[in-house]
Amino acid sequence: MKSIHILIPTYKRLKALAVTLTSLCYQKENDFDIIVSDQSPDDEIYKDNSVQTAIRLLELRGVKTSILKNLPPRGMAQQRQFLLDQSAAPYVLFLDDDLILEPYVVQVMKETIEREGCGFVGSAVIGLSYLNVVRPHEQHIELWDKVQPEDVLPGTSEWQRYKLHNAANVYHVQQNLKADPSTPISYKVAWVGGCVMYDAQKLADVGGFNFWEKLPERHCGEDVLAQLRVMKKHGGCGILPTGVYHQELETTVPDRTINAPEVLAI
Repeated sequence: MKSIHILIPTYKRLKALAVTLTSLCYQKENDFDIIVSDQSPDDEIYKDNSVQTAIRLLELRGVKTSILKNLPPRGMAQQRQFLLDQSAAPYVLFLDDDLILEPYVVQVMKETIEREGCGFVGSAVIGLSYLNVVRPHEQHIELWDKVQPEDVLPGTSEWQRYKLHNAANVYHVQQNLKADPSTPISYKVAWVGGCVMYDAQKLADVGGFNFWEKLPERHCGEDVLAQLRVMKKHGGCGILPTGVYHQELETTVPDRTINAPEVLAI
């Protein structure tokens, strides 16, 4: 059993998924396997040469990649719970299918969650098209000495931390702080999107994503709700440098009318 399962939900993004998987081939940390949950209506993922080449390269490096079908689609919360149910690893890294990771990312996330003993560690994604767009009014950051449980609620001052993760703000902040992966910086968050490692037991302790049955198929914010629940009981943090870059594709969840933290109790 590997210590980490990387869990990737995907839908009709073969090229982006191939890039994401390729970046996982070159991680310094190799104590992980990958589980992909595909909700595309066809079976092209099994035939795509770019995806399959990345999977073969991962296999050469001792990483097993499993591709599972999860149909019919019942929303992102169900998709995440489906992935979680496939894993018995101590740590699970939920990874979006349109990201590129620096080689140090998985290793630093694992070392941080072990050191802090918290419920999750997130690496916020950077939009490189915003590299020259500096937003000082969105770059406030609060650092942790030691991660502690926090009750973060919508509408509070702590909620405003989300602005740090807009555009390329975290890139500018980590440059200003001279953040280095050899001495990562833990900071306070409202939530982190795209690349989040959980202590699997602590995530299960708050119910995981089992709330999916209480939501309509079209919803958003399921990852936010899970993180708020984990953070309230076990604590959570972001880390710098993040080392994660967004491929900046259109969202596969365009209908954001139903926001999980707004309709379900935290």
